[in-house]
Amino acid sequence: MTAANIHAHKILILDYGSQYTQLIARRVREIGVYCEIFPWDSEQAEAFLPAAQGIILSGGPDSTTDQHTPTVPEYVLKAACPILGICYGMQALVSQLGGQVRPSAQREFGFAQITLNQECVLFAGLCDGRNAHGQSLLDVWMSHGDKVTAIPAGFECIASTPSAEFAVVAHQAKKIYGLQFHPEVTHTSKGREILSAFLFDVCSCTGDWTAGNIIEDQIKQVQTQLQDEHVILGLSGGVDSSVVAALLHKAIGDQLTCIFVDTGLLRLHEGDQVMQTFSQHMGVKVIRVNAEQRFLSALQGLHDPEEKRKTIGNLFVAIFEEEAAKIKDATWLAQGTIYPDVIESAAATTGKADLIKSHHNVGGLPDDMKLSLLEPLRELFKDEVRRLGDALELPREMIHRHPFPGPGLAVRILGEIRKEYCDILRAADDIFMQELHRHDLYDRVSQAFAVFLPVKSVGVMGDGRKYQYVIALRAVETIDFMTARWAHLPYEFLDLVSRRIINEIDGISRVAYDISGKPPATIEWE
Repeated sequence: MTAANIHAHKILILDYGSQYTQLIARRVREIGVYCEIFPWDSEQAEAFLPAAQGIILSGGPDSTTDQHTPTVPEYVLKAACPILGICYGMQALVSQLGGQVRPSAQREFGFAQITLNQECVLFAGLCDGRNAHGQSLLDVWMSHGDKVTAIPAGFECIASTPSAEFAVVAHQAKKIYGLQFHPEVTHTSKGREILSAFLFDVCSCTGDWTAGNIIEDQIKQVQTQLQDEHVILGLSGGVDSSVVAALLHKAIGDQLTCIFVDTGLLRLHEGDQVMQTFSQHMGVKVIRVNAEQRFLSALQGLHDPEEKRKTIGNLFVAIFEEEAAKIKDATWLAQGTIYPDVIESAAATTGKADLIKSHHNVGGLPDDMKLSLLEPLRELFKDEVRRLGDALELPREMIHRHPFPGPGLAVRILGEIRKEYCDILRAADDIFMQELHRHDLYDRVSQAFAVFLPVKSVGVMGDGRKYQYVIALRAVETIDFMTARWAHLPYEFLDLVSRRIINEIDGISRVAYDISGKPPATIEWE
């Protein structure tokens, strides 16, 4: 049986700055089709186009009624493949093809119902209800201040809302479609079906982008690329490196040596758990390096988050190179770099986005590194990595745990890193996790952790006055980790966690709860 070519059918996504662009890509891939994201003015996008089965134009914050706003590239307008414009992408298409876009007197943000006026392949058989005239209604999610007021020649009005006559437009012969709403968000009830219709019925894609096919493809790639060469993997115990370890072990067996660097910046008992899972249960060759003192010494006196990240990344690689010298024929360094790391780091490099933080897997490697890089997860989003982990039968508690930063607790301790701070934070974070699991809240939030604040606050314990440190708790809910809201955990739960932390950990006098959203805050504190 011939293996599926998981890259045979591709979708090009042009990013116009929407906070949902990565969510579009995730939805496309969940449906089973490979896609890549490029900035709307990227030369790489034009080079990618000939291999694409279709093009999706994202939404964005700009207005086509302003001057010098992003446009649809000429090569897209001349493309022979189908096009789907979403929100701003639709408005840019319409305005450049001869239609009109104007500011709307009644903006639409949030829930809306569109009324289907014409038959269209994107909506075949879809209905959330009917109006008095028997027309199909669909529940959708809008986010726009402008609206289309006239459509180009050859286009039809497929659907409307009371405030937007042209909520969906299409040139069905040319397979060009425009949606004013966002099909990628869960609030659009039939969004998955709409995207599926575009991918399968319009673009004629096959659904070969599955966990099983990805694993098979990567195993073959790795075996071909490495032959009999040896690879070293930095095993942290996090989702990404754990999946890489399981994947490479399946592909090359004893050619893989995992180096588990115990930085002293890990969670409580995490080092022992990593060794138990991989070395004892799976038979993976793992070398444990106890490097806590080296990392603490290197971080001494450093307060800037970027300096801390780069210092940790460089030392991490230096330790790898030391260990590589002891392993015969080791020529590769495997990493758990994933697709969002690549997108954000590339955007910062090209100047198309501000540097929010450098990624440990991408931005912290020195130019003179002696090992070649192997990044099997480089094309994958985090949710795809988790699906691979499930398919590889890794423990659920390891694969579905909350994200943990590459530099570890170093970016959850504000300012300088000291062992005392690490030990206090580890204990506080463990109590928080225990209670989240005990109260069935862990899986209801997207990420939760404790933060150590190197400031002292007055407290009273018994009859004595104490002057001790502060712990902040952070829990967020998010779909794509690009935006997030603080989790509204029950007051009784927060009260319990606070009392346990203060009563059980010496050195803490106060616990705070972070109620900042992203934006303006980031999810991590550093």
